[in-house]
Amino acid sequence: MRIKKSDKVKIIHGKDSGKEGKVLRVFKSEGKVVVEGANIAKKHTRPKKEGQKGQRVEVAMPIDVSNVMLVCPHCGKVTRIGYKATDGKKSRICKKCKKEIIS
Repeated sequence: MRIKKSDKVKIIHGKDSGKEGKVLRVFKSEGKVVVEGANIAKKHTRPKKEGQKGQRVEVAMPIDVSNVMLVCPHCGKVTRIGYKATDGKKSRICKKCKKEIIS
């Protein structure tokens, strides 16, 4: 998975296309990510105690990782991610400006 938690991404497909946000959670096995402020669904909750009312809560739902692209922190452009090995360590690089992406 090339997208990691706390990366800034832009949604390129779907009902929220064009929105940008921070990745809150990554589901590696499912290939999905949760983006802040995107793909919002309303969830109904039951009252926990007697006398309390049920409510509708807005929750960010997962989006397929193929529908988001990373926004490079250096050049600010939407980019693909490459890898570069230096000193035996693998690091992510921006395909447009060739700078290392530190998360």
